Amino acid sequence: MSRSPLPSAGRLTAALTLVSATALLATGCTAASAEGEPAASEPVKIAGIEITVDDDAAALLPAEIADAGSVKVATDAPYAPFEMFTEEGSDELTGVDVDLGRAIGAKLGVDFEFEQQAFDGIIPALQAGNFDATITAMTSSVERMEVLTFVDYSASGTGILTAAGNPEGIESFLDLCGAEVAVQAATSQVDLVNDVWQGECEANGLEPIALSEFPSDADAQLAITSGKAIASLLTKPSAGYVAKTTNDGKTFEVVEDPEAPNGYDATLNGIGVLKDDAAFAEAIQAALQSLMDDGTYEAILDQYGVTGIGIDEATINGAASS
Repeated sequence: MSRSPLPSAGRLTAALTLVSATALLATGCTAASAEGEPAASEPVKIAGIEITVDDDAAALLPAEIADAGSVKVATDAPYAPFEMFTEEGSDELTGVDVDLGRAIGAKLGVDFEFEQQAFDGIIPALQAGNFDATITAMTSSVERMEVLTFVDYSASGTGILTAAGNPEGIESFLDLCGAEVAVQAATSQVDLVNDVWQGECEANGLEPIALSEFPSDADAQLAITSGKAIASLLTKPSAGYVAKTTNDGKTFEVVEDPEAPNGYDATLNGIGVLKDDAAFAEAIQAALQSLMDDGTYEAILDQYGVTGIGIDEATINGAASS
């Protein structure tokens, strides 16, 4: 789920944050040596894969970070499935961003230590030197690039959630034309339907989507199970997580449209560091690409049911050139 420059209303309910798709695993990496050669590090196991230091990536780390041996990472939980608490009342974090950040740290030979920070205070906290980076499903917007450099790690847009087995045979958003569809009120999905999809339905000679707005995503999903709607609309990573975790995956299914593999109207999400920290961004990029190349990246996404938000290459400020 992307956190756009404007406040997002498509967040999952707090109940979902209480469900962890994976156990939190400690890293225990050691810092690089003063001579710039990566020190020996114990393998870290994430998503069932042992991760060891990538010497080429670790060599790119700025000396002050390598010497410190840890990276302070700002995140704003709960925001399932990206960052959430392992259980109610716990301050222990898990999620896509947390696992991916710790895997990047393992590749670099340093610990990525996540700490809570209110979303609207993350960039000021980075500027104040309280954190080294942020991983929090933040949209890699051109506006934010005035302050931050982003290493892009996913892309996400609107997804279509339907009943398990996809009984209506939905293949794309055009199959929703003339049908009852549920959505959380005041979300970007409402705007997408009204501003774009309704016009596409008309252009294809189809009836408009009968859109019903509900107070929450959970209410919209109930409309599916009660037979009041054939589908609900929410961000694709949220849809994937709901499909994977509800009733052991037996209740819902995400429509996979090959024309929109990351979801409709998708935007890039990035790991943010201060604009002047170009060398640090390059080290993160190299570590992330290493995770993509060896399959760990896909395994992390898969364990949360969000493989569809994956990208093929770790880019820097990719939104600026799109």
